Amino acid sequence: MRISKEQAKANREKVVDAASGLFRAHGFDGIAVVDIMKAAGFTHGGFYNHFGSKADLSAEALGRAFEQMSDERDRQPDLATLLRRYLSRPARAAPARTCPAAALAGDAARQPEQVRGAFARGLEDMIDSIRHRLETEDRVDPAQAPNLALIVVTRMAGALALSRAVPDDHPLAQALLDVNLDAILADIAAATA
Repeated sequence: MRISKEQAKANREKVVDAASGLFRAHGFDGIAVVDIMKAAGFTHGGFYNHFGSKADLSAEALGRAFEQMSDERDRQPDLATLLRRYLSRPARAAPARTCPAAALAGDAARQPEQVRGAFARGLEDMIDSIRHRLETEDRVDPAQAPNLALIVVTRMAGALALSRAVPDDHPLAQALLDVNLDAILADIAAATA
């Protein structure tokens, strides 16, 4: 039985959404296509009706993950709140629902060009959104804001990724988040003084 174009598009979206979370939770190579299709409610056989390869799905799912995080950043009332939410225990405990930069940087480096390209585009958007907030909310000099945004995003993603890499009860798990949050806020304060 043939399905409509609208239903095929909706099915594809379900697969991309499922893959977006599963890749962040397990890495690109840590989850199989069959498991992604099952999580989306489909059989493995339909995968190639929607995607040419797992890399095609990976790139699209990564783009979706960055879009979701862009929407989340936009919902935050100010940069300080965004930073506190990002560098928090709940974010640390939810890789499938939080930043793909922190969850997939190491994995993306070993993926095909199209996946690395999607990662670069998402990361550039993240940096640009932080730069915009630095300029508009914190009144950072537009000449300083691009480099400061790059530093802020690097600390955010690095701290969250490293915090996730140590055991939950290890003192470093929280220290990595707290120390980097304080350093980021101090850098922003210094740039606005």
